[in-house]
Amino acid sequence: MGELMTSAGKMGGTRVRLRSFTNSLPLALLRARESMMGRFRAPLRTFNITEQQWRVLRALSSVERTEVTVLARATCLLPPSLSRILKDLEDRGLITKTQDMDDLRRSIVSITPMGLDVIEGAGPQVEEIYSEIADAFGSERTRQLQDLLSELEATIRNLPPVPEYESAVPEMPHTEGRSHIRGRPKKKIA
Repeated sequence: MGELMTSAGKMGGTRVRLRSFTNSLPLALLRARESMMGRFRAPLRTFNITEQQWRVLRALSSVERTEVTVLARATCLLPPSLSRILKDLEDRGLITKTQDMDDLRRSIVSITPMGLDVIEGAGPQVEEIYSEIADAFGSERTRQLQDLLSELEATIRNLPPVPEYESAVPEMPHTEGRSHIRGRPKKKIA
């Protein structure tokens, strides 16, 4: 693998001992997620819906309307991604997006009858897949897994914040006439 950076950011010969890559909990969670989502993608494709779009429609189908930032948290989508998804769903007539008249900075989103038709159409296939997985894995084990994942999420959320780490990549020396800030060099004012 070659030399690794030390915590001080200098090249060194000391290797950091890490747990086995295959035993990494984040990787195991990603593998399980991909296995699960692989089962759902084909049925969603028949409705020309991505898994992220399904998440949004599914969340909106359970409420009359909601604010965009609340929807972002509920669907675990970053605001820029959600913004693109909402534009696409709105262009297709599956959702409506309006300004909050009490606070024009906020947008309110709701599902349309056409969006509910997608939920009604894909819903039986999605529920069939859930049942198939629960039958294969076991209903009780599935419930336990969901409980454990909820506990893990709450435990991690209650940990102290992660400190900001300095970059392991050494900074490039500043050169005359160039800004140390990323982006375009500052214009020289004569």
